[in-house]
Amino acid sequence: MNMPDPQAFAATWLSQFTDPKAWDGWMKMAPMTPPPASANPLAGFLKDIGAGIDPGKLESIRDDYLKKGAQLWQDFVSGKTPVLHDRRFSASEWTAHPMSAFSAASYLLNSEFLLAMADAVDAGPRERQKIRFAVQQMVDAMSPANFFATNPEAQKKMIDTKGESLTKGMANMLADLQKGRISQSDESAFEVGRNVGNTPGQVVFENELFQLIQYTPATPTVHSVPLLMIPPCINKFYILDLQPENSLVRYAVEQGNTVFMVSWRNPDRSQANLRWDDYVETGAIRALEVVGEITGQEKAHVFGFCVGGTIAATALAVLAARGRQPAASLTLLTTLLDFSDAGVLEVFVDEAQVALREQTLGGGGLMAGRDLATTFSALRPNDLVWNYVQQNYLKGKEPPAFDLLYWNADSTNLPGPMFCWYLRNTYLENKLKNPGALTVCGVPVDLGKIDAPVFMYGSKEDHIVPWQAAYASMGLLNPKNAKANRFVLGASGHIAGVINPAAKNKRSYWVNDKGGKSRPKDDGAWFDGAVEHKGSWWSEWAKFLAQHGGADVPAPETPGNAQYAALEPAPGRYVKARGD
Repeated sequence: MNMPDPQAFAATWLSQFTDPKAWDGWMKMAPMTPPPASANPLAGFLKDIGAGIDPGKLESIRDDYLKKGAQLWQDFVSGKTPVLHDRRFSASEWTAHPMSAFSAASYLLNSEFLLAMADAVDAGPRERQKIRFAVQQMVDAMSPANFFATNPEAQKKMIDTKGESLTKGMANMLADLQKGRISQSDESAFEVGRNVGNTPGQVVFENELFQLIQYTPATPTVHSVPLLMIPPCINKFYILDLQPENSLVRYAVEQGNTVFMVSWRNPDRSQANLRWDDYVETGAIRALEVVGEITGQEKAHVFGFCVGGTIAATALAVLAARGRQPAASLTLLTTLLDFSDAGVLEVFVDEAQVALREQTLGGGGLMAGRDLATTFSALRPNDLVWNYVQQNYLKGKEPPAFDLLYWNADSTNLPGPMFCWYLRNTYLENKLKNPGALTVCGVPVDLGKIDAPVFMYGSKEDHIVPWQAAYASMGLLNPKNAKANRFVLGASGHIAGVINPAAKNKRSYWVNDKGGKSRPKDDGAWFDGAVEHKGSWWSEWAKFLAQHGGADVPAPETPGNAQYAALEPAPGRYVKARGD
C-alpha cells in the first residue's frame, strides 16, 4: 500500500504557520472578501458573528502549535513513537507503524490547535459555545480513525479476514442506508413487551395522546398513595422499564408502590396540530384524574423525567391556579424548569433557528423523530456516530445487543406546534421560571404555587440537563418552605445516571443534609458540602416515596375498576408504533 510522504505531510502543515502571510490569511481577511478554500475554517463563523481573536492570544496559540509541531516532527524523524492519549487510538495497530502513529499524533495536535482557537474567540458565552461545537464536529469528523486509508486497525482486519471484513462492512453500510440511520445495537435481540418494557401490567385508559398503564403489584401490601410516572415524550417510556434487572418501574413496584405509567402516543399526521397545552391538559392532568378515580386517593406521587418533568411541573402549576393540589410529592429527574443553562442544546436554539421552526412547523406538521435522533447523536458524535462507522463499516463488525441503545434508536415524532412552543418559551425565552409569565391551559403558571415535597435528581456528567441547572430549579419550588425540597446528585450522564439499578451497587451519588434555609443556594457550595455514597440513588428515592406514601393497604387484586377496565396487557400498542 502506497503511504504518503511523511516529510511532505509535515511540511504542508508547518508551512502554513511559519509563513506570516499564510498566518495573516487565516485571521485577517478583509470583511467583505470570501475566504479562500485553504483559509482558516473558523473564518466563516467569526465573520457571521462579527467576532475575532485577540492578537496576543492568537500569537500564543501559534507559538505553542509551532513548538509542539516541531517536536513531533523531530520525534518522528528520530524514530520515537508518540504517546497517543486518546482512546480512539489505543489499539496497538496505531503505534505498530510509525506513519500511523504520526498521523494520529498530528491529528490530535491540529485538533488541539483548532479548539484552542475556538476557545479564544472574543464573543459571548453562547456564541463561543456554538463556534466550539461546530469546530468540534469538524475535528471529530476528520479523525484518521474514520477513514479506511488511515485506519490501521481496519486495514489489519481486512488482511486477517482476507477481505471478508470489508465486504461485511459494505453490507452493513448499505443496510443502514436503507434504514436511514446508523445501527448502534443488534436490534433483532430486543422486542418491546418481550424482553424490554415487560414489567407485568395492564393498560387501563387511553385517549388520542397517551395510554395509562397500571402495573401488577409485587407485594401483598402497598403504600396508599399511588405513583404516576410521566416520561419524556421524546423517545419512549420503556427507558424506565428496560430489562428486569435495570427497570426503575419494576424497582418502584417491588418497593410497595401502586405504579401507573403514561405511555405517550408516537404522533402521526393526524396529530400534527397538538400543542403544549394538549400535553398538559389531555396528557398529564387527565392521567392524574384517572389515577385518582381508579385508586380513590385524592393525591398521588407525581414523577417526571426530563421534558416529562417539565410537563408534570407545568400541569401541577396549572392545577394550583385552579385551586387543586393533587400531588403528595413531586419527583423530577434531570429536569429543567429554569433554562438559564440549557447545556450543549443551546447551540441549536437562537432566535433565527426557532423562527425557522415556527415558520415551517408552528402552524402544523411533525418534527420527525429521525431528525431529533440526529440532533442528539451530534452531541456525542464520537460515541454515537463515528464509533459505529469504524466498527460496523470499516471493520465489518456487528453491533452488540445493548438495550439502552436499542431504545435510543426507537425514535418518536413531536407535533410541530408543541415543539415550537417548547423551544421558544423555555429554551429561548426561559419564561417558565417567572411567575405569571406564561399562560397554559387558560391560567397563569406559577411553579411556586405547587404545594408538595420535592425530590430533585441531577446527573453529574449530564450534557443535556447540567446538574447545576437542575439544582437551580430548587429555588422555584416551595419558595417559602425550602425544607420540603431534597436534591440528590448521581454519577454518570443523562440516561446512564438515571438507570443505575440498586441491586448492582454501581457508581455513586452525593447528598447534602443541609436543608431548608441552611441549604446552599450556590450549586458549588452544595457540592463542596455533599457526602458521596457508593451505589445507586434509587434507595434514596424509595425512602422519599415511603416517607410521603401514607399507610400500607392491601394491594389491589385487579387493575383499574368498574369505570376503567383493562384494555390490553402492558406495555400496550402505543409504545410499539415506530417513528421511522
